[in-house]
Amino acid sequence: MSRNSNLGIVALIAFVVGAGVGVLGYIYTVGGSGEASATISAPTLSPFDGEALATENAVLRTQVESLSTAAASLVLEMSPEAAATVADVTPMPTAEPTVETAAPVTFNIVPEESQVTFTLEEDLQGVRTVVVGTTDQVAGQIQIDFADPSASRMGSIRINIRTLETDTEFRNRAIRSEILQSAKPDYEFSDFTPKTITGLPESVAVGDTFTFQVTGDLPLAGVTREVTFDVTLTVVSETRIEGTGTALVLRSDYGLQIPSVPSVANVTDEVALEIQFVAVAQ
Repeated sequence: MSRNSNLGIVALIAFVVGAGVGVLGYIYTVGGSGEASATISAPTLSPFDGEALATENAVLRTQVESLSTAAASLVLEMSPEAAATVADVTPMPTAEPTVETAAPVTFNIVPEESQVTFTLEEDLQGVRTVVVGTTDQVAGQIQIDFADPSASRMGSIRINIRTLETDTEFRNRAIRSEILQSAKPDYEFSDFTPKTITGLPESVAVGDTFTFQVTGDLPLAGVTREVTFDVTLTVVSETRIEGTGTALVLRSDYGLQIPSVPSVANVTDEVALEIQFVAVAQ
């Protein structure tokens, strides 16, 4: 082989290595530190129907009291004969009309006691590896109507995707820069927005554990797909609930691409999502 040919091969290898190093350097730099831009919080739920009924009940009670007082004053001003006639024709109200309500309880997810996890598999340097990423930056509200569980609701569950961490800092930076692009301000947070809740039990009491399904929209890196979580929830006390929600998503559904680096191959398309949450009554 000629000297020129050897030089050409060396140059090609140097180019490939240099390009690889450049890609790695880009990923590491753009991926950032993973620091959250703000304290995690989630949109609050609108007033529950039961709260509106309770307000209506209070207004109605005040109106009845005013009418009763006015009627009593009129009767006192009448002659005995007229008062007796009015009593015969128009009986005084003896009871207040009420609207029966059971106040729902709103529970707020506690980030310090909760966790969001994703799990997938990849070949890392030729070894099949299970990759797990976690963050405790999750917030949201769950409202439980103990009198009518079917009327219970769940607000948007907000997750700070930028703060997800695996066991490798380079992978973390790749997730933030190239895969989920969560280093960008627009993609830092993902709000799972529930649309339907099915499978709720007919009754709920302290100590009960039950399962149900929540279907909603989950955005990742600018793409939104409908996802269904299977949820198991335990009512620990009147002021505390604990639970787990699991779902399976496909990277291909979101167009999530793995950066081409020499050490990583055969990353699974399926990604398991899990939310372990603790929520306390506000």
